[in-house]
Amino acid sequence: MSLQCYKCGETLSETFKVLVGRSDTCPKCLTDIRCCKMCGFYDVKSYNDCREPSADRVPDKEKANFCDYFKIGSSYDDAEKKKQELLAKAAALFKK
Repeated sequence: MSLQCYKCGETLSETFKVLVGRSDTCPKCLTDIRCCKMCGFYDVKSYNDCREPSADRVPDKEKANFCDYFKIGSSYDDAEKKKQELLAKAAALFKK
């Protein structure tokens, strides 16, 4: 499975699987890569949206941070994509 930007879905270089700097950004949308939403511990169902219990609270999940527990996570936010698809289908139901 390829690594993708959480925001735009752009496929990211394989080098990001090994090393991610704090200033690294997506080449397409310029979103920070070393942020909570790109971390393997990110989980909206967990306390502070993080499954790592020792991690400090990070208020802005989309901005680069200095978290010691950061590990590059999965890929494009499929939940957000599904949400948008469901909203579009619901809107289509009520069109005349």
